[in-house]
Amino acid sequence: MPKQAPPFTITPTIITLISNISESIGRLSVLQEEKDLRLRRLNRIRTIQGSLAIEGNTLSQEQITAILEGKRVIAPPKDILEARNAIKAYEEFERWQPANEKDLLKAHKILMAGLIDDAGHYRIGNVGVMNGDKVVHMAPQAERVKMLMGYLFNWLEATDQHPLIASSVFHYEFEFIHPFADGNGRMGRLWQTLILSQWNPLFSQLPVESMIHEYQSEYYQAINLSTQRTDSSPFIEFMLNVILETIRSTNPSLTPQDSPHVTPQVRSLVDLMSEKAIPLNREELQQALQLKDRKSFRERYLKPALENGLIEMTIPDKPSSKSQQYRLTELGRS
Repeated sequence: MPKQAPPFTITPTIITLISNISESIGRLSVLQEEKDLRLRRLNRIRTIQGSLAIEGNTLSQEQITAILEGKRVIAPPKDILEARNAIKAYEEFERWQPANEKDLLKAHKILMAGLIDDAGHYRIGNVGVMNGDKVVHMAPQAERVKMLMGYLFNWLEATDQHPLIASSVFHYEFEFIHPFADGNGRMGRLWQTLILSQWNPLFSQLPVESMIHEYQSEYYQAINLSTQRTDSSPFIEFMLNVILETIRSTNPSLTPQDSPHVTPQVRSLVDLMSEKAIPLNREELQQALQLKDRKSFRERYLKPALENGLIEMTIPDKPSSKSQQYRLTELGRS
């Protein structure tokens, strides 16, 4: 048993999201019985393409489909090899057990074969996670990796937390430990999917990683925020939002018609404003969310939150006022 469980807090948002996901995945299970293998195959391709794209792979879904069919593809050799490795990994997917450390090492060996020398082995050197030229996270020292991963696997095997929570906690802690020289991102996402598929096999068919790619900057932001707080709840909330949106995007009929469509970006904005509990201007909100692109913030966070009635202007008659601030509406607080 690990000496200490990973630090995380079960928030009201997490509880609500688990309820919504459980309801939606149950309804989807009934609908999916009518789906054919072609759709499952398409979702698998979307999953592979999304996860690799987060790591800089340039292949399109069409190119990955061609590789899967044994056709010739003109693309960087490294990108093609990454895709072939990922296809092989997902072919072995159902044979692995989430709490089996040897299975994780096997998976990494398949994913990173021919890409790094020590595929299938924990790193022997110290690493830092970079954002451009800036080090945003110094991973634990190499000599501690084996011990920390042992603690994490022991916790995963023993925990009675809901699989949606346990999988997200494992994913975050895995990225924090950064146990491999390379391939940590795709392995963390793969293993969360594996944990969830043990709870409900439908998760092996859902393109969650494709949705993560769509919200890539928020994905890294959630990891960084969890690290700053020494509490993985921000990452748990982000992942549960992405999972819920993936399920609902698979079949739009699963989205309640009387509820606003809340993306992970809007959710993070509403959560922030709920924590602050006071009106804030655009610059304060953008800075608190660690976002640099003003246009992206306006289009992906502020505008949809206003349109859905989750937030409102303090000076609605003068939208462009320098004194303009934003506050939660009653709907946003609920």
